[in-house]
Amino acid sequence: MASIPGRRPDRAARLRELADRWMEVLWRRRDVDAVERLHAPGFVDRSSAGRKTDSAAFRDMLRSFYAAFPDFHAVTEDLVIDPSTRTVAIRWSATGTHRGAYLGVPPSGRSVSFRGIEILRFRRDRVAERWGEWDGFDLLGQLGKKWC
Repeated sequence: MASIPGRRPDRAARLRELADRWMEVLWRRRDVDAVERLHAPGFVDRSSAGRKTDSAAFRDMLRSFYAAFPDFHAVTEDLVIDPSTRTVAIRWSATGTHRGAYLGVPPSGRSVSFRGIEILRFRRDRVAERWGEWDGFDLLGQLGKKWC
């Protein structure tokens, strides 16, 4: 982002750029090795689903997720920015094909759609904290998992 000498860049625009890059690199290009570059030292995943909460565990989760859905592709539907807290909320949708085991369900070859929300708090242009929510029951239903 270019800036005018002597003028501070607009924080909301910068946060939008950072969130867009996080989505592009990790969720569209699937570049899991970029996690350490995009996450701040001391990153905490507040939605870790029982795994460790650091960047390494987040990277490992991405690797296993992409092994299950190698053609996963996410689209940002909405992006809401709070410059005062350096927080961005991202509502996304995605598609993928179930090619590897996921949450105990063997590969089915089924095409699925996902929906979710990511909330990212930035520190020094890197993600310091992440909260993520998605409809896991809907996804498992699409994979043929029966609940009753």
